[in-house]
Amino acid sequence: MELSQLEVFLAVARERRFSRAAEKLYRTQSAVSQTIRKLEDELGEALFDRSSREGVLTDAGKVLFDYAEKLINLRSEAAESLAELRELQKGKLVIAANEFTVLYLLPILAVFRRLHPMIKISVERALGSHIPDDVLLYRAEFGVLSYEPQEPTLHSIVVYLDELVFVAPPSHPLASAAEVSIRQLGAESFVAHIVSSPYREKVLQLFKTHKTPLHMDLELPTLQAIKQFVAMGSGVALIPEISVETELARRELVRIPVHELQIKRKLRLIYRKDANLSHAARAFLKVAEAVAVERKGRYRFQREK
Repeated sequence: MELSQLEVFLAVARERRFSRAAEKLYRTQSAVSQTIRKLEDELGEALFDRSSREGVLTDAGKVLFDYAEKLINLRSEAAESLAELRELQKGKLVIAANEFTVLYLLPILAVFRRLHPMIKISVERALGSHIPDDVLLYRAEFGVLSYEPQEPTLHSIVVYLDELVFVAPPSHPLASAAEVSIRQLGAESFVAHIVSSPYREKVLQLFKTHKTPLHMDLELPTLQAIKQFVAMGSGVALIPEISVETELARRELVRIPVHELQIKRKLRLIYRKDANLSHAARAFLKVAEAVAVERKGRYRFQREK
């Protein structure tokens, strides 16, 4: 089994047609079919369901897909690491984050770029639930999570402490209140994030426990859209504090403490335990730790596992 065969296999699996895979690989369809047939003969397993016109994977094909992707990504990582060694400080650092956790990265990246301007940084947007897999499958060297990963093969470092906060426009009747209760929020119209999360479930359960209705009449795809909509006076929201610091400082939004609402969360930087970290990755960890020491407050650098 050769890497070139696996590349052809992945192309067919992703394109779902032998003809499209052939076009993408600049090969003939017969050459692609022969490569897949030879690979199947070597493995003793059918990888594609030939009864389907599309390239539908068999159970054996699904198993091979994950390993093939990992091997191809490993080859790319090896080539990049060798090039980085030859070119000293030149290299690339890939970090997986979502719309919320990327906010932690911004001040870290600002310092990192000033110190290491020749390193290319790519922050790949991903669903929070997918980030551990992105790291384990070598799609990213680091990931930033808002929950503790369960995978024992991942290192986890707590880097930031955040919490959900209740925000409203300055013109809201509750804006001047020193504190409110959940029951006072039963008549409010909440703007919610369309992506579900464990913290959303905690909020739902909290309102249910206090026998208070939670009216989520509108769901929006981004935190930025939620903040702007609330600032327009069109609702209220429960939102990560790190994402709303600028608006609170400008008085575009007002944070109102809720007596029963204490939903805190830790942001974590993760990477593979078996990873031979690149020079860029090791430098990034040093910058993250230095920023935590300098800024203090909610910033941390505490290794969990």
